[in-house]
Amino acid sequence: MSYLGTHWAHVLALTGAHLELVLAALALAFAISLPLGVVAARSARGSTLILGILGALYTIPSLALLAVLVELFGLGTLPIFVALVAYAQFVLVRNVAAGIRGVDPIEREAAIAIGMTPRDLLLRVELPLALPVIVGGLRIAAVAMIALATLGGYVGANGLGALIFNGLALHHSDEIVAGSVASGALAIAVDLGLRGAERALR
Repeated sequence: MSYLGTHWAHVLALTGAHLELVLAALALAFAISLPLGVVAARSARGSTLILGILGALYTIPSLALLAVLVELFGLGTLPIFVALVAYAQFVLVRNVAAGIRGVDPIEREAAIAIGMTPRDLLLRVELPLALPVIVGGLRIAAVAMIALATLGGYVGANGLGALIFNGLALHHSDEIVAGSVASGALAIAVDLGLRGAERALR
């Protein structure tokens, strides 16, 4: 813990870079998962196909996927960014689909009865009512991504992983502890924030 006390500014800067990476990946992952989740909610066959593919992707070991991505994109931030977006899909798509399916049929029938188009039904009824479940998926994905993003230090990305892997390479346990503590604290803070948003929406 002495490293945190003497290098707090450096750890804080790495924490900011770590959070920036996760938020950017989460934003892109959600943009991709939203239409996929809508398709999965509307079609049983589509749901089986999409979730089956994403489930298989989710089971690929993270280091193996990173090795492939490094071959494609080289070292740096891009491989871990792509990995974060890919791994988040299963959780996000599943929650989007579950949230839309969980909308009360009476709400749908009322919306259709007053002349809403399918697009209006989705945007003005289904997605707002599904929002708590969707935010729950974002919370789970964000916490998992914070942990996974530490592997970015292995491929040359900036963030808390750089501190952890530098500590491993140089046998500096204080750097490993500092990076782990900061990563854990960041995950807890993000979880609490999104959990509060989820509760408020419910």
